[in-house]
Amino acid sequence: MVTLDATVLRRLRPQTPPVAALAPRGRGARRLGPGRPIPFGFAVGPGLLVGAWILGSATGALDPETLPAPWTVAATAGELIADGRLQSNLLTSLQRAVLGLALGVLIGVVLALVAGLSRIGEAVVDGPVQIKRAIPTLALIPLFIVWFGIGEEMKLIVITTSVLVPVYLNTHASLRSVDARYVELAETVGLSRWGFVRRIALPGSLPGFFLGLRLAVTISWLALVVVEQVNATSGIGYLMTQARTYGQIDVIVVGLVIYGLLGLFGDLAVRAAERKALAWRQTLSD
Repeated sequence: MVTLDATVLRRLRPQTPPVAALAPRGRGARRLGPGRPIPFGFAVGPGLLVGAWILGSATGALDPETLPAPWTVAATAGELIADGRLQSNLLTSLQRAVLGLALGVLIGVVLALVAGLSRIGEAVVDGPVQIKRAIPTLALIPLFIVWFGIGEEMKLIVITTSVLVPVYLNTHASLRSVDARYVELAETVGLSRWGFVRRIALPGSLPGFFLGLRLAVTISWLALVVVEQVNATSGIGYLMTQARTYGQIDVIVVGLVIYGLLGLFGDLAVRAAERKALAWRQTLSD
């Protein structure tokens, strides 16, 4: 019997170039990717919009009766803060949005796990969620008013049902895209059902979950805008409805700016949590 020593085996083994040797060198090292992150890059786009707004107002290109100047809106915001109306209504809106978002995310994740880990669960859950996905939230409000009245319960249900759809869809899609080899490995090592969910299913679904969460944060504010204009007595939407009645366009713009800022910073918070939770991934966003 012929025995091959380690030197011969190394010579016979196909030589795979190291990763460092495959990486491009020089000035074009990252030319195929998006490049290095820009410090405070999230503020560039909004900053350009505000700059265009300032320029248009200063040159008279924007009619102040249609869109008040930024300094007018800032002065109005200062007045609303001084009399306390902005803080109290903002707090009410935040409470509604955060509670509806939390409930919607929780229900969406549970439904995604039920449908993603069981064919029977998918048969029961997926159809109704797809039906809700096809029905606009605005179309459901009259029915919800009949069922639940015009109080806080109705507003919370509208936000919750709007939020759970993107969380469910994206989490379910990620669950179903988990590599089948991991499932086989879990069966081979004898993982329990809970162990499989905790060690494989949940980590594998995180990318889709965070994508759904980013969409859910924005949708929660969109739903809030709608429900706060249905016989509400507090909230930013209520403040904007009153301003519309009295023709106070500057107050309406203040409300829109607040909604936009809340959506922007909510998205930034989710993206920061995503980077921390998925630090093991190497993607173009790194």
